[in-house]
Amino acid sequence: MQRIEELLKVVTDETPTTDPNYQELDILSDMVAEYEDLHFSFNKPTLPDVIRLRMYERSLTQAAVAQLLGISASRMSELMHGKMEPSYQLSRDLCLKLNIEPAVVLGV
Repeated sequence: MQRIEELLKVVTDETPTTDPNYQELDILSDMVAEYEDLHFSFNKPTLPDVIRLRMYERSLTQAAVAQLLGISASRMSELMHGKMEPSYQLSRDLCLKLNIEPAVVLGV
């Protein structure tokens, strides 16, 4: 990392790709990225994880979220335990009312 810091001071956007400093920085950066992917990778958050985060951020109970979304407590429990997929309307409400990204709701 120290060497990368040194190279960042010398290599600019105008540095040609044939420059030895550019090439060394490129190789070291790739090595660091591979290391981080291997040892410090993060899994995508699940929908229940993000709902729990929103509940914590807004100091809401599961019952309050169910009421906000217009669903029963048992349906909310199924959603929180991954036993059901949200309908189109529920997906839309999760995005709009809890500010959850559509990609998270869709699981992509």
